[in-house]
Amino acid sequence: MSLFNRFTVEPGQVVLEYRNGKLARELRSGKHIARSDARYVSVEMRERLVPVSLQEVLTADAMAIRVSMTLRAIVVDAVTFTERAVDPVAAVYLTAQIALREVCARIGSDELIRRGDAVDTDTIRSAAAQAASAVGMEVYDVVVKDIVVPNEVRAASLEVITAKARGQAQLEAARAETASLRALANAGRLLDAHPALAQLRLVQAAPYGARVVLAVGGAEVPAQPVGE
Repeated sequence: MSLFNRFTVEPGQVVLEYRNGKLARELRSGKHIARSDARYVSVEMRERLVPVSLQEVLTADAMAIRVSMTLRAIVVDAVTFTERAVDPVAAVYLTAQIALREVCARIGSDELIRRGDAVDTDTIRSAAAQAASAVGMEVYDVVVKDIVVPNEVRAASLEVITAKARGQAQLEAARAETASLRALANAGRLLDAHPALAQLRLVQAAPYGARVVLAVGGAEVPAQPVGE
């Protein structure tokens, strides 16, 4: 407030004026004159993120897994938000926390590790929204951020993935070798059927500068260096 008892309410905020312990006015964005006998409470009406820190929960198969999430919420009733609870955000937080535990208790650890969307966020959002409506808030989205499994489980999963990748590589190598042998067999049959091709292939395979002697009709042809 200024020296002239004037103050400005910023966009996205609502200021509640209380006189004699009762609500007198809800002041929206703009300039207002303050009364000396009044008390003023500012309420943030813009979207807020409510992070739910890592929670250790038990899955359906009794494995302890830590999960974190974030709620997207907004205040829709400044009066209820101020008067209904000392810490309205904490009330929504607690409800979401309990709902997360109940949802994870119905999911197996394998499914939770494989699929991040295995957590039923709609159920959590519905529970949090019900608690939020009682304190003048609205929860319209729940996002699961992290799923942290025990180190030994993570190591075992990594071994499984590595084994699968190694097996896939060995399978591809075997397929390539089979294809190579098949090609050699086909080439062998072709050379057996056409001896001249076999001789030509031998000439092509000779190193540069080597001398090759060919027999044509039982008579030797003078050798010529390969490449000349």
